[in-house]
Amino acid sequence: MRRRILLIVIATLTIAACGHNRQGLSFNPNNGREAELTMPDGRVVKYTAYEHLVYVRNVEDTAYQYMNVYVPEGAGKDAPILLRTYIGGYMAAKARAPQAGDATGRALLEGYVVAIPGARGRNSVQDNVYNGRAPQGLLDLKAAIRYLRLFDRVMPGNAERIIVDGTSAGGAMSALVGATGNHPAYEEMLQAMGAAKEKDDVFAAVCYCPITDLEHADMAYEWLFNGTSSRQKNATMLPISNQLKEQFPQYINSLNLKDWNGNPVTADNYMELLRSELIRSAQTAKNAGADISDTLGFSFNEERMGGMPPINGGKKMAMPAMRAPQPQRGEYVVGLDMQRYLNYVASTQPLKTAPAFDTKGVLGQLASAENEEFGGKDGSSVNFTVFSAFKNGTDLSKEVIDNVYLMNPMNFIGNEGKETKNPKDKNSHKVAPHWYIRHGARDRDTGFPVPLNLALKLNEAGCDVNFLFAWNRPHSGDYALDELFAWLRGIM
Repeated sequence: MRRRILLIVIATLTIAACGHNRQGLSFNPNNGREAELTMPDGRVVKYTAYEHLVYVRNVEDTAYQYMNVYVPEGAGKDAPILLRTYIGGYMAAKARAPQAGDATGRALLEGYVVAIPGARGRNSVQDNVYNGRAPQGLLDLKAAIRYLRLFDRVMPGNAERIIVDGTSAGGAMSALVGATGNHPAYEEMLQAMGAAKEKDDVFAAVCYCPITDLEHADMAYEWLFNGTSSRQKNATMLPISNQLKEQFPQYINSLNLKDWNGNPVTADNYMELLRSELIRSAQTAKNAGADISDTLGFSFNEERMGGMPPINGGKKMAMPAMRAPQPQRGEYVVGLDMQRYLNYVASTQPLKTAPAFDTKGVLGQLASAENEEFGGKDGSSVNFTVFSAFKNGTDLSKEVIDNVYLMNPMNFIGNEGKETKNPKDKNSHKVAPHWYIRHGARDRDTGFPVPLNLALKLNEAGCDVNFLFAWNRPHSGDYALDELFAWLRGIM
C-alpha cells in the first residue's frame, strides 16, 4: 500500500515538473522565458514567452506546425487572446515573436495574451511532399485555437475571447476562422492531424484586405476595373475582361444581400452602394483633417449657411442655438465620379492581369499563387474556376471543387446550426459575433466588392460588423491601431 502511494506521489510530482499532457499534447507553465519589447514610443513591455508549442499530434511539417504564446506581465485568466497569423500570398508562415510596430506589440501593451501560430502554405514541403495545399493552412490555425482551448485552465488568457487577425491571404484566413468555427466539414481532417477535440470558434475576426471568395474574385475584379483606361487599352486582355465582367451581375443577384439599412442589393444598385462606401471613406478622412483633391473624382459642397456638417456622409444635424451660422466651404463630400476614381486607383499601381487570380493557362499566363494553393501534393497547380478551366479545355475535379468550397467564408455565413441535429449544441457551427474589416480605398489586389460582400453578408446574419474602405491605403494591414484597439475595448 505504501509503495502504491509512493508511486502516485512520484507520478504527481513528475506531471507537475513536466507540465500538463492531454490528448497527446502538452503545455508546461514552467517553461516560459522572460523577455521584453520596446514600443515605438519608448515604453517597455515585459512578457513571458512560451515557444514551440506543438499543436497537433501528427506533425507533417516540423518547420511550421507549432505556436508561440506571449503573456504580458500582469495578464490573468480574463485577458483576451490576440491570435495573429502572418500568412501572406497563401504561403507558409513560421511562428514569430511579437513586433513593436504591429498589432502583436500593441496587444501586449494593452494586456492581451498574444498567440502566433505557424501554419503551412502552398510552398511548404517536407520529404518532397507539398503538405500545405488547401485547406491545410486553415486547418493548422484551427488546430492552434483548439490547443489554446485545451489548455485554457492552465494558461493565462481567456480562450473564449480569442481575436484572430490577418492581412491579405492572412485576412482571408482570419475570415475563414471567424466564419467556420466548429464546422463539421473540417472535423475528420482535424482529427486525422491529431488536433485537440475542442471547439475552434473565435470571439472576433480582424480582416485586413482579405483575398477571399476566390471563385468569384476574377469576375468582381473585371466588373470593377473593366472601364479603366489601362484595361480598355489592353487589346489582348480586354476580351477576357469583358467576359468576366458580364458574369458578376448574376453572382451579386444570387447573394440576396441587403445594405446597412436592410434594403435589397442588386446588380442594378450595386455601383451606387460602392460609390456611397467610397464617399464615406473620403468623408471619414476629411473629418479627421485629410486634404482630398477633387482631381480624384470627388465633388464637395461649395458653400452653405448654418447647420452642422454631416457626420460620415449622414444626415445634416441642427445647428446649436447659441452658435451663429458661418459660411463653410468643402465641408463634406457630395459625389464621386467612379470611373475617374478607378482610373486613379489603377494609376497608383498597375492592375493585375485578366483573370486576376485563376491565371493558369489563360492567354498563356503562368500559374498564380491561388492556382498553387489548390494544387496537389506533388507541387502541381490547377485551375479552380469554371471560367479558366473551360478556357483550357478542362474540368474541375471533385477535390478542387470541395477545397474551393472549404476556402470561402461566404459559404458558411448565415447557416449556423443547420449542420447538426441539435442547433443548441455548444460545439456546433458558430460564426464569430464581432468583425473588423478594412480594405484600402486604393488597394487593387482584389476588387472592392470582395470585402464589401463579406461585410454585408455578416451584417445580414446578425454579426457586429465594423467595415471601412480605409482612405488612400494601399494593400496593407495592422494600421490605425488606436482605432482597432478602441473597437476591441468596446466589444469586450
